[in-house]
Amino acid sequence: MMQSRILYLFMAGLLVCGCSHKPAKDERPEDVQAKKMLQGVWIDEDDEDVVFRAKGDTIYYSDESVQPVYFKIVEDTLYLEGSHEMKYPIVKQAPHIFQFKNQDGDVVKLIKSSDPEDRRVFQHQKTVALNQNELIKRDTVVMAGGERYHSYVQINPTTYKVLKPTVNDDGVEVDNIYYDNIIHISLFHGAQQVYSHDFYKRDFSSVVDPDNLKQCILSDMILKGVDSKGITYQAVLQVPDNQTSYLVNTFISFQGRVRMSL
Repeated sequence: MMQSRILYLFMAGLLVCGCSHKPAKDERPEDVQAKKMLQGVWIDEDDEDVVFRAKGDTIYYSDESVQPVYFKIVEDTLYLEGSHEMKYPIVKQAPHIFQFKNQDGDVVKLIKSSDPEDRRVFQHQKTVALNQNELIKRDTVVMAGGERYHSYVQINPTTYKVLKPTVNDDGVEVDNIYYDNIIHISLFHGAQQVYSHDFYKRDFSSVVDPDNLKQCILSDMILKGVDSKGITYQAVLQVPDNQTSYLVNTFISFQGRVRMSL
């Protein structure tokens, strides 16, 4: 009986110790009144340019290429939850004044607009992508081992969003919107189809780090060479508005096998 009681106390002690090391969840409540005060259209105090509109729990930017973002106010901090959760200390807030520190520590000074024309900036606004949604087709005849092969490449625009974090003129991180592509490749030997496949960005995850791949657009697949065994295309995975790109040599054999190398 005594041994059973000692074992029970020992197990209870382990349970208490385990619970004491569990990280406490941050459950600080939102400042509902502060969120209510932020509703409306806000303009720059100096040049009176429209900056954003707060409606409900979302901030809409005047720049149509920027993704709307969920926001909340907890104590004296503005939280913007885009690709990354960003925190901006609030310096001053009143019904018609909103001031906060941006990423560089500079104070952004905004005033609430009372001009109906400023509200019209957001009427019927649709977020637009920065890149062109363009269908591109290429037909190429190549010779390999004395045989004629027909290479067909088609770049198809999609509605798959690629969000790229950037910093706007106010020093606030925002997500610019781009759209990815699907690239179809078909390879024919006469009337016989040797290969046919739709390439998605994810198809290159074995040679490009997934975190880097997430920010890329599959922008092109360029025919680079042919030999007796197959055709090599170069897939271009481009980080939008950036000089960074990943070039993946994609070899397709005449038996339909694929091999990739960065």
